[in-house]
Amino acid sequence: MIKLCLSLIVCLQLVLNYHQVIGHPQESIHFKSADGVDITADLYIAHEKTAPLIILFHQAGWSRGEYLEVAPRFNEMGFNCIAVDLRSGGSINDVQNATNQNALKELKATQYADAYKDMVAAIDYAKTNYGRGKIIALGSSYSSALALKLAGDMPEKVDAVIAFSPAEYFTAQGKPRDYITSSAVKIMQPVFITSAKSEKNNWWGIYVAIPSEKKQFFMPETTGNHGAKALWSKYKDSKDYWSAVKTFLDTI
Repeated sequence: MIKLCLSLIVCLQLVLNYHQVIGHPQESIHFKSADGVDITADLYIAHEKTAPLIILFHQAGWSRGEYLEVAPRFNEMGFNCIAVDLRSGGSINDVQNATNQNALKELKATQYADAYKDMVAAIDYAKTNYGRGKIIALGSSYSSALALKLAGDMPEKVDAVIAFSPAEYFTAQGKPRDYITSSAVKIMQPVFITSAKSEKNNWWGIYVAIPSEKKQFFMPETTGNHGAKALWSKYKDSKDYWSAVKTFLDTI
């Protein structure tokens, strides 16, 4: 009987640990972008509002579901998180991008660059309602490039940036070839950039242009992964990315 009870306790703990790993936001919230599009985001608020807040932005074709596993890990490290659906996206990890659906219904453009206004709205909303400490913008692929642009153009809104696989992604959308770099030259906040090993040339020019004395980058010894999915535990080298991110966060 005692062995059975112990087995049940172990099984229950495994179930609880599983749910912590896959992530369950406390709730979804909604707020408006500058052009009226309804934005959906998930809250992972585990600490007081004075704790640093990481705003999580997904990569192309995806949704806030990119961070189901990642946000709880940041919670364990002492950070609050908000994972945001941007209008340029789709679905990942069984989470549909609600902001994208709303934008399409309202016949709004949903290219990468169009999501910039959603990011500004998300940071403004987060600062007003949840952030009394530092605000950190974490982007994945195209959104990481826009996070760097935001940090350069509006330094009062962002205290630090973590950028997974940024690049000048926007020329096909009519933007200048230095759309991101021209803003990066104004960044004085702490910045961390990483990517798959093969992607370094895509962002090295941006990194060099950043004048901040508190910038860091990380290159994996493995082939690595594109975007913030590099932090997913299914990848053996994710621990190396996590270690590098933690080292950076410890400095701010």
